[in-house]
Amino acid sequence: MNANTKPVIFDGHNDLLTRLWLSSAADPVHDFIYGTLPGHLDLQRCQEANWMGGLFSIFLPPYAYVKNNHPDKLANPSHSDFTPQEIVDICCEQLKLAQQLEARSDGQIQICTSLEQIQACQQNKQLAIVLHLEGAEFLAIQPDLLDVFYEAGLRSIGPLWNRKSLFGDGLNASFPHSPDTGSGLTAQGKDLILKCSEKHMLIDVSHMNERAFWDTIEIACQPIVATHSNSHALCQQARNLTDQQLAAIKQSDGLVGVNFDVAFLRADGQRNTQTSLDVIVDHLDYLIDHLGEDHVGFGSDFDGCLLPDELSDISQISMLIERMQQRHFSDQLIEKVTSKKLVYGA
Repeated sequence: MNANTKPVIFDGHNDLLTRLWLSSAADPVHDFIYGTLPGHLDLQRCQEANWMGGLFSIFLPPYAYVKNNHPDKLANPSHSDFTPQEIVDICCEQLKLAQQLEARSDGQIQICTSLEQIQACQQNKQLAIVLHLEGAEFLAIQPDLLDVFYEAGLRSIGPLWNRKSLFGDGLNASFPHSPDTGSGLTAQGKDLILKCSEKHMLIDVSHMNERAFWDTIEIACQPIVATHSNSHALCQQARNLTDQQLAAIKQSDGLVGVNFDVAFLRADGQRNTQTSLDVIVDHLDYLIDHLGEDHVGFGSDFDGCLLPDELSDISQISMLIERMQQRHFSDQLIEKVTSKKLVYGA
């Protein structure tokens, strides 16, 4: 790989759709496609970086965050939590934003529901959106929406987030902490896993506590993916993965996408942007040692994380690639990590 060659990047996780929903811009979809958008991603920067897409999360952000930073998004900011209708509406609005990105892009963006479509996007220099659900709270309110969202293109689900829900306890603990933070999946959570598995959807364990993780391993007879998680041995955040969890993911022929958020990278767990890119490479190295090079990718969490200063947005991704080269990652291995295993399974 020479200095002018950029590897294709297919990313395991980003929060662009939530950022578009939170945006105060008059037309954030237009700004993403044709202009510049504050944050980590817009189409021009993605194209220049050879970032061809990935899993785009539909996500219900914490109520306190929305209330404190975007109160205009709430029907009544004096409330203490979202209403059930707000939860459904927020997720539906993010789905509509994804559909608008595709419809208004003049063919530059496509919602993909198969590997063949993703591969075609790569060949045609299009941005590939694979819809992912991060936390399934709205399905506890309207279960029939799983079929509706599936028909609209949803192909990946993380049933739990940090909050307790009908489906399980979620994952929320102070640093340092083991992933053992509560009960596992509820009966409804196990039913949801089985329904999604029957639809051949990707099952994401990134926000599961340890008991929910093992419940999922037991009932989902398919490769298990942690779309944006790191090594617990290197950073003892509760939602990073232990060596035993990594072994189970490898056994399932699954994959882990490395999260670029500094708090999930640093040994001290601090939200300190003065964090070397070597720490990301350390996690990549560790995961490759434990999983094998066919089971590790990027899961950046762009637009939903605090990045190292050297990696301020997608336009600086080449800095990480260079650091991987300096750490003796071969061109073949870099291609596997950035896209080849995710897109081609090779």
